[in-house]
Amino acid sequence: MKIILAGGGTGGHLMPLVAVARKIKEKAPDTTFVFVGPKGQMEDDIIGKEGIPMRAIATGKLRRYFSLSNFTDIFRILFGILQCMKILLAEMPDAVFSKGGYASIPVVFVAWMYRIPIMIHESDAVPGMANGILSKFADRVAVTYPEAEKEFPSAQVVVTGNPIREDVNLGDVAKARQMFELTESRKTIFVYGGSQGAKIINDKIVELLPELLKRYQVIHQTGQNNFEDVKHMAGELGIKAGREGYHPLSFIGEELKDIFAVSDLVISRAGATSIAEIAANGKPAILIPIDKSANNHQRMNAYAIAKFGGCVVLEENNLGENLFLSRINEILENDEFRQKLATDIKIFYHPDAADKIADGVLGMIN
Repeated sequence: MKIILAGGGTGGHLMPLVAVARKIKEKAPDTTFVFVGPKGQMEDDIIGKEGIPMRAIATGKLRRYFSLSNFTDIFRILFGILQCMKILLAEMPDAVFSKGGYASIPVVFVAWMYRIPIMIHESDAVPGMANGILSKFADRVAVTYPEAEKEFPSAQVVVTGNPIREDVNLGDVAKARQMFELTESRKTIFVYGGSQGAKIINDKIVELLPELLKRYQVIHQTGQNNFEDVKHMAGELGIKAGREGYHPLSFIGEELKDIFAVSDLVISRAGATSIAEIAANGKPAILIPIDKSANNHQRMNAYAIAKFGGCVVLEENNLGENLFLSRINEILENDEFRQKLATDIKIFYHPDAADKIADGVLGMIN
């Protein structure tokens, strides 16, 4: 049995593909996988290290606003479709599991043409444009949030939660302390900007470092493109990477679970996979949604959590030094509030999400 995995472009798309592939492999050990999507360092780091063969295709984005790239990307999508016609004909998969997003469009469309069963997954509270289109070709749609369920035909959709790696909440506190030379007497802040980092969060955190490091330790995932800039900015403040309690990282791999385990507060974007990982670890969080995310999905994700008391939300335009620092201190210095946040966000953890999706994919084939 062979299954095509489609998606890519961000860790938030790739990690769930790996989680579902692992679960399918448990249930059907003879299954093989092929990843079809864009080629990049992120794909190599996550899919390649999993040992899954990769087939690179051209992809183009769908935008709701005017951009000259809309015209060139149409041709990229068409070329990607031609590539997928050849790839899927050669591979002859039994099913396609798509994480959605623009990178999946050529794969899902060609799979529909070839009458290959298709399941897509929508991570966000408000479905993106790409998944809205792809659902017209899919046999089944899995969603993370109940709010998204009403956006798809009832006979097609099921609420599963967001699939994440099973061991993401099995970190080792002692290992993390040794890895980063952290002291037990000071609380640890984990700044998690997503797989690509978040420049505005990076800049604000660096501005706060002189104050933060008086009381706390900071592990800061900057994104690969921002790493050198962050180190330079911190250096201008007299703060050296890896010293004085400040530990910037360009990319986080398997050590993510250990970092979560040792963290007392997570400051993160509001991507669905990041939220699922935070919820799995039961960590208090400050979520900072992207100001102009497609369909406003990050803001909707964040406020869906906040409605149940599971996080503190700060908008990008409210990241003034005093407010940002005061919210950090409010959480870390108030044990009762911190524990409430940690408890309430756990309701958004669905440990059986990958299991449900794996059953859905295998059910289509059977």
